[in-house]
Amino acid sequence: MGEQKQKQTKPAQSQDRQPGREYEMHPRPQVKRAEYRAAGKLKGKRAIITGGDSGIGRATAVAFAKEGADLAIIYLNEHKDAEETKKLVEAEGRKCITIPGDIGREEFCRNAVEQAVKELGGLDILINNAAEQHPQKNIENITEEQLERTFRTNIFGQFFMVKHALKHLKEGAAIVNTTSVTAYRGSGGLLDYASTKGAIVAFTRSLSENLIDKGIRVNGVAPGPIWTPLIPATFPPDKVKTFGADVPMKRPGEPSEVAPCFVFLASDDASYMSGQILHPNGGEAVES
Repeated sequence: MGEQKQKQTKPAQSQDRQPGREYEMHPRPQVKRAEYRAAGKLKGKRAIITGGDSGIGRATAVAFAKEGADLAIIYLNEHKDAEETKKLVEAEGRKCITIPGDIGREEFCRNAVEQAVKELGGLDILINNAAEQHPQKNIENITEEQLERTFRTNIFGQFFMVKHALKHLKEGAAIVNTTSVTAYRGSGGLLDYASTKGAIVAFTRSLSENLIDKGIRVNGVAPGPIWTPLIPATFPPDKVKTFGADVPMKRPGEPSEVAPCFVFLASDDASYMSGQILHPNGGEAVES
């Protein structure tokens, strides 16, 4: 189906910086659903969520809080979004600390984990969610700087966070990594981004095998088109206008529709699952 025939799904808009600001979006992404019923699935748990200031990370933070978890959210520099997420978590009666910095740098990850553990009193769940993407039509246009930056944020950061969280994670702990539908079907305009997401799938499966004897489960979530700040910060207004129209459900998903995947994989409901990927992607069939 040609783009000119696709229906409009969102108002045309753009942002001029990565990874984007949720408070500048219209409409704002849906953080929680009225029909969501919490059941104390994460009661007493302590979790770190990277990229927790907005989008999928924010919705996951709110869902975790509803389920009884205290949180540390790590983000780059979106202070206004992070403060709003903190207020949303605290409104659910849970603790939330905010830690700004670059997860592409190992020293920051080490310090962030130690701060989170100290202030939360321990760590039970790690959600590796932060990411960035920079479209380029041709591989010749991807600079060494862009390639390294995308890999540092999207996959190096996951390695670093796990490396320094591991000594605090005990039997029964859970790690959940955010990958993408692009890891399975590719993306011609997001070569470096899709490559990092493929790496995350392999990382998830390999880490699961590596940690299974320790009783630590490792799984992943591969969202399709989801309405987050990354979208207007990545694509021109005409692309944003029809974002998500090409999937079977003919619309982008909301972060609140993805967050339950993280709740499930982080909870004891998924006690017999490790090395697996869930696919909230609007009905697109992919080969796992």
